[in-house]
Amino acid sequence: MPNKSDRSTWYPLDNAGLLYSAIQRERYSAVYRFSAVMVKKVDPEALQRAVDLTLPRFPNFAVRLRKGAFWHYFEPNPNPGPFVQPDMANPCQPVRRKEDNEWLIRFFYYEKRISMEVFHAVSDGPGTSVFFRTLLAVYLRELGHYIPDGPGMLDLQTPPKKEEREDAYARHAGGKKLRGSLEKTAFPNTSPAAPFYTLNVITGLLPVDKLRAVAKSYQATITEYLTAVLLQSILENQAEQHFKKPRPVALAIPINLRPWFPTETLRNFILTMRPCIDPTLGDYTFPEIVQQVHSYMHLHASRLEMQAKLTGNVRFSTNHFLQIIPLPLKNIVMAFSYWLVGVRPYSGTYTNPGPFPVPPAMAPHIQRLEVMLGQATRPSPHCASISFGNTMAVTFAGTGTSSETERRFFTHLVREGIPVKIESNRSE
Repeated sequence: MPNKSDRSTWYPLDNAGLLYSAIQRERYSAVYRFSAVMVKKVDPEALQRAVDLTLPRFPNFAVRLRKGAFWHYFEPNPNPGPFVQPDMANPCQPVRRKEDNEWLIRFFYYEKRISMEVFHAVSDGPGTSVFFRTLLAVYLRELGHYIPDGPGMLDLQTPPKKEEREDAYARHAGGKKLRGSLEKTAFPNTSPAAPFYTLNVITGLLPVDKLRAVAKSYQATITEYLTAVLLQSILENQAEQHFKKPRPVALAIPINLRPWFPTETLRNFILTMRPCIDPTLGDYTFPEIVQQVHSYMHLHASRLEMQAKLTGNVRFSTNHFLQIIPLPLKNIVMAFSYWLVGVRPYSGTYTNPGPFPVPPAMAPHIQRLEVMLGQATRPSPHCASISFGNTMAVTFAGTGTSSETERRFFTHLVREGIPVKIESNRSE
């Protein structure tokens, strides 16, 4: 690792970045995607100019990952790029440094769609949404439209701030730590794997007003309601297999910590919650599942509990013993730790960054937003949703051949009076 005096050109990874850099493999993609479906066909030359203009304002995205003796670290990427590319059939490919000129971000276009992919060690969804919103504004300006700056985007005329690159985990770690006991092994919700590398993607488009009304009828938020629908869908998958002793069904729900802990960081600053249904207790009705999720989320969305949890995570990565383990061995230790606490206890992941607000002048140029999570460590689907205007896009992506989870999920919504329009990259 470089000398500490060179901190102006390199910096250490945050707590989440250390994990994602250790577990990245060809068969696991810690890459996610934001997409905007525009009103008009994309101009790739204007998009490339927009990328070139926007990136200098976001130096924490303009980095490459380097290996030190004991830890990975970031430094500015001196290589040409990143270059706007035509889109591909199987998105969110794993990080391949030589193919990508060591860039950890990618930009694609197809017809009316603009997409940005990010390696999770660089930033989380809230941080990337600021970059993506700013990029879309700059792109529209390159086309000749008047687009003012607005909330959730950065002014390209102002210099980058050091606060935007801070490690918020380290700053907000407290004196009390909580790592908790090991959770039970969850039902994995897997199916036979598709040919490598095939990412099967199914997106459902929903009207937000009708979705909100149905969620409100259960006294739940949209996130709580969709979490319950997904839990029920996976419970039904497991029930079809008639296990003598069914396993818990649990989801990893990333939570943005910024509302509780003030920071301007554009790096990672999230924690994961684990709403869970244990079918060994009996058959839950759907309203009971919604109530369970609602109660869990309200109970554990506590500032003190979240601070204790992030403190425990920071203490683990700064453990003196772990510090002196050489990087190759450390990667093995952290990958096993991730499997133990980040894979084994979960049946899947559901993330909902929420609405994607833009200045009024931008809105007429955008049809909708989409978010997609990359390949999981096993052939089971991840789920992500985002809303723009009155349209929410719910996207499942996975390397398994079965689409039963998706079918059950969207069928439930239709039964509840929520119309769904399906789009997919599947050939069948």
